[in-house]
Amino acid sequence: MKYTKATKAKDVRRAWHLVDVGGKILGRESTKIAQLLIGKGKPYFVPSLDCGDYVVIINAAKVALTGKKKETKVYMRFSGYPGGLKVKTFADVLIENPTRIIRESVAGMLPQNKLKDKMLKRLYIYADANHPYAQKFKNDN
Repeated sequence: MKYTKATKAKDVRRAWHLVDVGGKILGRESTKIAQLLIGKGKPYFVPSLDCGDYVVIINAAKVALTGKKKETKVYMRFSGYPGGLKVKTFADVLIENPTRIIRESVAGMLPQNKLKDKMLKRLYIYADANHPYAQKFKNDN
């Protein structure tokens, strides 16, 4: 009788993916990025192990939204003190810190467990096309 071999942490092979989000819809790209970080497309995927890959995102400052979300979408932070609610619109955050937009979007699509922080450490986001990981992608071709 043949049994399915259990996946161990040493069996996980991590690849590098370059994703250009310039001009693409935020939510649609975030789901693809989250699946790469989780490792759902791998044949040895196990929910209790971190099987995902490294993801480098470029052109985060050029990400798009559908409809009127550019004016209506807000990002909130609360310090815990009275009057400590900070609210910024999508347009403000896009100018100030475009990497925050993608990080929050992808983080919301990852599983809410102990593996989430490990997965997010493998996510590298850059506002423009310049990144220090070009060597990782030249070896693949």
